Amino acid sequence: MLLQMLPPADTAMLLIDHQDGTMSWVSSIDQQVMKANAIALARAAKALDMPLVLTSSLEDHAQGPFAKEFEEFVPDEFAARIKRTGVVNAWDDPAFAAAVAATGRRILIIAGVTNDVCTVYPTLSALALGYTVHVVADAGGSTNKIADDAALRQMELAGAVITSTNMILTGLAGNWNSPAGQAVLPAVASLIPN
Repeated sequence: MLLQMLPPADTAMLLIDHQDGTMSWVSSIDQQVMKANAIALARAAKALDMPLVLTSSLEDHAQGPFAKEFEEFVPDEFAARIKRTGVVNAWDDPAFAAAVAATGRRILIIAGVTNDVCTVYPTLSALALGYTVHVVADAGGSTNKIADDAALRQMELAGAVITSTNMILTGLAGNWNSPAGQAVLPAVASLIPN
């Protein structure tokens, strides 16, 4: 499947396990870049009034709390995040699966903090259920580059569109002079180096 402009009205955003402890395990991408990308995705979803589903796993263990920056930009979604109790594939958690289904959207943007664990399994589950999935590779990472490459390849072979944060943001904007384009601009600007 080729990259295409994304209609916000038909799309939902899923951000999986962007937790302080889990983020510290990633070495295939700069951790601050990864976190900034995930936050920019959340900001764009909020600005475009898109469904945004957040989930975490074992926040009281080594994975740690969900990154507090999300509370600043998407407080309602942060408060409503689905706190899993250890299930690896977020899709196997009934509350997460129900939250995704409740969006009514068939196009999903998925970013998990670890592409080789948090992202790959729910992506494969969503694809098996007929969803169109865009995986945001640089809003997650893995413990090493080989693991990251293997996960991204597996998801692409299964039918996911592998993309980046800027490609998603511009794909949602469509036209900088449109209402969607203007709404997404602050998220894009947050990623421009000073």
